Formats: sequence, C-alpha cells, structure tokens
Amino acid sequence: MTGTIVNIIAIIAGSSLGLLLKKGVKESLMNSILKVEGVAVFVIGLNGVITTMISVGADGKLGDNGGMLLLLSLVIGTFFGEALRLDDRINNFGLSIEKRLKSDGFAKGFVSSSIIFCIGSMGIMGALNDGLSGDSSLLLVKSVLDGVTSVVLASTMGSGVIFSAVPVFIYQGIISLFASSISPLLESCGNMMTQFNMVGSALIMCIGFNFITDSKIKTANLLPSLLVPILYNLLLMVEIF
Repeated sequence: MTGTIVNIIAIIAGSSLGLLLKKGVKESLMNSILKVEGVAVFVIGLNGVITTMISVGADGKLGDNGGMLLLLSLVIGTFFGEALRLDDRINNFGLSIEKRLKSDGFAKGFVSSSIIFCIGSMGIMGALNDGLSGDSSLLLVKSVLDGVTSVVLASTMGSGVIFSAVPVFIYQGIISLFASSISPLLESCGNMMTQFNMVGSALIMCIGFNFITDSKIKTANLLPSLLVPILYNLLLMVEIF
C-alpha cells in the first residue's frame, strides 16, 4: 500500500497548497479559472472516451466499438443512481461537513475531486501492482498527476478537495489488499478495463460540463454506470464457460 499512501499525501499536499493560493484571489478570477478548468477536464474525459472507442483496422480505416455499451451503462447507471438518490445522499453528507467546517462549496469539491481521482485505470492497475508485487511505480506517476490536479481544484473549489484523499485511500487500499483475488478476473476479461475506462471518462466529461455551464448533471447518480461493464463481462464469462 506504499503507492496509495504516497498518493493520498500528494492529494493532501496539493490541496493544501491550492487553499493557500486561493486566499486573496478575487472571486471573479476564481470563476474564470473554474470555467477554464472545466474545459480541460471535459477534454481529458473526451480523450479517454475516444481512445477507448476508436480503433484503426488492418486496412487503415477507423472503426468504433463500445458505443452501445456506453449508452446502456449510462442509462442503467442513472436509473439506479436516481432510484438510490446517490447524489443527494453524498451531497447531504458533504453539506453536513460543510456546515461544521463553515466551508462554502465543500460538497461540490469533495464529490467532483473524488470521482476524478478514483476513476481510471491508473488507480486500479497501480493498486493491483502494488498489492501483488510491491511495484508502486504506476501509483507514483498517478500521485504526481493527482497532486498537480488537486492544487488547481482546491484553489477553485475549496477544502472539499483535500477530503477526497479518504475515498482514494479506501478504494485503492481495498484493491491492493485483495489484489490476488482481483487480478485473475481482470486477466480473464480482456476488454473490461477498456470498457470501464470508457464509462469513467464519460463521467469525467460530465464533471467538466458542470464546471463550464450552469447546468447540473448529478454525476454521483452516474456512479452505478461503472458496474455495468464489469457485470457485462462477468455474464460473458458465464456464457462462455
């Protein structure tokens, strides 16, 4: 779990620096930075979707796959997320801490940064390598990226970003602890990680869209979408065997 520990230290350190930079900066400038930040997050998510869906065939022509799975994942995930009221529950939890800390925007910063830091193959594969062989190299790279990102996020959204280190620790820690059990499953489902990244990147696009516009996509309600590619591949395994 060395890599995960370094990762959360990077998030805490980056967030702390971001909070220091936030002091004394005009609100209008913060709003402008948040919009530009939203553009960057949206493009990162879009790049993730495109790279997982688009492929080059032997004839040199572009092809796409996974579009229907992406659509089904988002629709099914949203259905269950809305039914369980995940966004309301997570935001209410964040708002309760926000009131205690008297920190405006805590809930938004906590939810958005937690999704950004937790979703992606680097966290999963890095935690697996850390748990199986003690190789923390991938998580160390992720730590640098998360540290830089947390500086920007915290400078615009406040102290909620620093608390995103908690779900990152739990998420990656569990994967590392149960790495020996999870690894064979990933090896037998060759496309699962690619499909997981595709759906996760779509969620990141939604976060970026929320930063850019005044619209409100309840991103936490989309979290069950991440389970659809996993269940889909498990069903394929059952059918094959």
